[in-house]
Amino acid sequence: QVQLVESGGGLVQAGGSLRLPCAASRNIFTATLMGWYRRCPGKQRELVASISTDGSTNYVDSVKGRFAISRDGAMKTIYLQMNSLKPEDTAVYYCNMRWRLGLDDYWGQGTQVTVSS
Repeated sequence: QVQLVESGGGLVQAGGSLRLPCAASRNIFTATLMGWYRRCPGKQRELVASISTDGSTNYVDSVKGRFAISRDGAMKTIYLQMNSLKPEDTAVYYCNMRWRLGLDDYWGQGTQVTVSS
């Protein structure tokens, strides 16, 4: 069983920044896909950002230019750097990592991010 541990959430004012780390108990060099999802109040969970084995990244349109996903293989950790935060970014953020083309699919426990106006 792989453990994913998120941290870094909290309360921040609009325009501020946060960085969310997600540490894995498994080697992430072999991960097929890693990403951050969020569930905003009253909405379905959505994919915010992802990074694949070759390092290519994808972002939902609403965070492009403000958020950045990165990875540190030696630390078995991925990060979500969130800048210029808006109240609509308020959500529970979840880390997800997949190995073996998705056959192994793991989620973190979630971390709350609240952006005040």
